[in-house]
Amino acid sequence: MRFVVAVLLAAVCFGTTGTAQALGPEASAASVGSARIVIGGGALALVAVLLHFAGRRRDATGTSVAPASGVATRHPLPAWLLVALGAAGVLAYQPTFFAGTAANGVAAGTVVALGSAPVITGGLDWALQRRYPGHRWAVATAVATVGVAILAAASGAGAVDAAGGVGGSSPDPLGLLASLGAGASYAVYTLAAKALLDRGWTSTSSMGALFGTAAVVSVPVLAMTDASWLTTPEGLAMALWLGLVTTTLAYVLFGAGLAGLAPATVSTLTLAEPLTAGILGVALLGETLSAGSIAGLAVLAAGIVVLATAGTRRTPRPVAA
Repeated sequence: MRFVVAVLLAAVCFGTTGTAQALGPEASAASVGSARIVIGGGALALVAVLLHFAGRRRDATGTSVAPASGVATRHPLPAWLLVALGAAGVLAYQPTFFAGTAANGVAAGTVVALGSAPVITGGLDWALQRRYPGHRWAVATAVATVGVAILAAASGAGAVDAAGGVGGSSPDPLGLLASLGAGASYAVYTLAAKALLDRGWTSTSSMGALFGTAAVVSVPVLAMTDASWLTTPEGLAMALWLGLVTTTLAYVLFGAGLAGLAPATVSTLTLAEPLTAGILGVALLGETLSAGSIAGLAVLAAGIVVLATAGTRRTPRPVAA
């Protein structure tokens, strides 16, 4: 259960992203996204390095502990390639997600990206590692995805399209592909992190390597954007929250949960993110929820509860001799 709680707490951190941006100054998505990765990824890498040296000191005194992921297993890909693939997934998620929401709206783009992530993660994990997440996961994912779809439909029901009509506009195929790309990017860095855990890496070292590498690449991207918003107190506060809370703290918790759960299970549990975002929107931003939105949140919560109450730990129990 502690792994489930860790992932749910990570999803709560993720869910504060929209509220933090709404309370902060105007800034481009590219600038905010790259600043988030530079700060959060850099801090994650620093945490990993500090814990690594702390572990070496424990080794020197003979009080070291076993890796959180258990017994290391062989993997066909070298560690450096897994880190590169995972960092590429981290970097690809931001632009594909925002491109999808820009083309088809926040509601539709979010449901395709978040709804596809658990399915793609489970499918890839099944194909690559022969780890079928189980029937309970399939049911919970289906229920939670329906909840996200209801929430998205209710959120976009009153949206006015570019022609002045209400709703009814056909989705942009390229926008849908971008949203699917965001879901696939999420799956790639989740599976890369899990593969590193399976090799005996700790959760913080795997996340630190992926996001630290992404942070280095994001520095020139941030330099090419208008980052003047970072010089204001509100902008700096927003950047620090997005970096340290929704990235560093969130992915420390995410990695801790991933160490004891299947990647597909983790992906479904993180659907608590839109649930958190909806609650914060009402509590802090004064937003109102329609009956459809409330129904969508309830269905989404039901799917998460179905999975969270299952026996999801994958480590087999030792058998007495």
